[in-house]
Amino acid sequence: MKIENAIKQSSFTSNYHKMLINLMYTGNWLRDEQMKIFKQHDLLPQHFNVLRIIRGSIPGPIAPKEIKEVLIDKAGDLTRLIDKLEKKELVKRNLCPSNRRKMDISITDKGLQLLEVLNEPMEAFTRRIQQNITEDQAANLSDLLDTLRG
Repeated sequence: MKIENAIKQSSFTSNYHKMLINLMYTGNWLRDEQMKIFKQHDLLPQHFNVLRIIRGSIPGPIAPKEIKEVLIDKAGDLTRLIDKLEKKELVKRNLCPSNRRKMDISITDKGLQLLEVLNEPMEAFTRRIQQNITEDQAANLSDLLDTLRG
């Protein structure tokens, strides 16, 4: 669906304006579609991102600073995100044995199992997108977005 039809706006002040509106609309659409998957598990996309980052640090733990460096959504409150994941027993926090001012974060077996459960619906979501654009178009779009950010 064209952005003009999606938001019922027939004209834009420029193609740059149209692009910005389309990016925001599409970003929100992606978030909303993923939320349908995460909501069943009382998660936000940021929780999913944090869990995947922590899983990527296996076999060792990871420090919150290292998580923050690679988060997709850097605006989120990482402490609150980790608090919720810890409360749900998906991650655990321990003081770093070599530096007592540093916290080590590890994923639990329950957290790994949840990521395994989420794997299929997330892959199905990706397959839906693959029906709309080709591999070359996806690569081109990614390159354009990199260029946009400078």
